[in-house]
Amino acid sequence: MNQLAMTEKIGPNYVLLELVGDVNAYTISELQEKVYRYIIDTNVVLDMAGVATVDSSGLGVILAGINDGEDNDTKLFIMNPSDAAHYALTRTGFWNTFNIIHAVTEVSDA
Repeated sequence: MNQLAMTEKIGPNYVLLELVGDVNAYTISELQEKVYRYIIDTNVVLDMAGVATVDSSGLGVILAGINDGEDNDTKLFIMNPSDAAHYALTRTGFWNTFNIIHAVTEVSDA
């Protein structure tokens, strides 16, 4: 069974979404809604350390969030991608498009 647990934390210039589980067509509806809602007003950080899998639907949400951020002068960050998330992100051919960080303190530096 596919599951995605999400914990939300508000920072000074970002919203952090800690993801644990599978990011796929069956689990992305809440993630998609939150990314699209928050990216309009602030930076969004996806902590992907606990991600087990990412499919093309999950990648689509991430890429759309990046594009929406550019339209709103905000950014979507990927923090600490797990091996599975890293693999999925590199396979897109857009690795340099992703804002990869290791700590939320890097958001203020971006």
